[in-house]
Amino acid sequence: MPAPYSADRFAIAPMVDVTTRPFCLMARVLTKHAMLYTEMIAADAIVHGKHHLIAFDEVELPLTLQLGGNDPTKMAQAAKVGAALGYSAININAGCPSDKVQRGAFGAILMKDIPLLCEIFQAMQGAVDIPVSIKTRIGVDEDDSWDFTLHLVQSLVDAGVKHLILHARKAWLNGLSPLQNRTIPPLDYDRVYRLKKMFPQIFFTINGGITTLEQCQGHLTQVDGVMLGRAIIDNPYLLTCVDSAILGYATPVLSRAACMEQFIAQAALLRSRGVALHHFARHLLGFFSGIRGARAYRRYLSEHMTDLGADERVLAAAFALIDKDALEGKESA
Repeated sequence: MPAPYSADRFAIAPMVDVTTRPFCLMARVLTKHAMLYTEMIAADAIVHGKHHLIAFDEVELPLTLQLGGNDPTKMAQAAKVGAALGYSAININAGCPSDKVQRGAFGAILMKDIPLLCEIFQAMQGAVDIPVSIKTRIGVDEDDSWDFTLHLVQSLVDAGVKHLILHARKAWLNGLSPLQNRTIPPLDYDRVYRLKKMFPQIFFTINGGITTLEQCQGHLTQVDGVMLGRAIIDNPYLLTCVDSAILGYATPVLSRAACMEQFIAQAALLRSRGVALHHFARHLLGFFSGIRGARAYRRYLSEHMTDLGADERVLAAAFALIDKDALEGKESA
């Protein structure tokens, strides 16, 4: 496995309005070594000086900055800012199908202009010393054949790309919402496996529909990395086993109670920075799924985390509703 991408053996997918700074701080309690991603940030915003959008804490590393845009010069400028701030890597969003992103002529629509996508990559990689990767899909609209996917990947490899993250389904740009684009187009993992065999020198990360660490381990017999998104929202505690089960570190698995102690401390830290509790606590709604008291915990947290002046005591009160005896023997992800 190429050393620059070792953390990418397991990554949390970039998700708009999800993989924020509070989310990354939460995730770092659970996994110290997996690759985290920012939500997609428009290169235009960075070029126009909104650097606060990509500020981060050192504890969040390794961390990849995902950028969206279609202007090679601006994308390169934004990449330079990210590299100067200390990001581990930069990622180009070439897979998002949302209407807003389409109106900006980037995201998945870049698959319709492969030469431009290659130009964007080369401008960015030429501007920074850290790795630049591309996250895309295996097709777009009617361009979903094996020949199209092969042409896309061959072109990117010829442009110098070393790390490709492939969501193993195509994007429908007309008629499907972003949610439907994550579920309706069928998954084709075998196509990604086939690409890895054809381009063994490229680090391939597979994404889409992966929900368990057992599934991750299966994919890792065929490709180099796995990326999970919605599964982490539904069950963040899954991350506690990643360092040992996937990344090979001799890391003890924290109990949910031990994690919650750290979450309460983090909530207090964020509050001292002026961050409202709900920006952090919303990522913990599914933390006790399957444990007796989880429904009462979720209800209390949902009802009170947006209260005026809500602080870490709300999180502690919600945790008090969990049956502590039921936690025993329930700590596996």
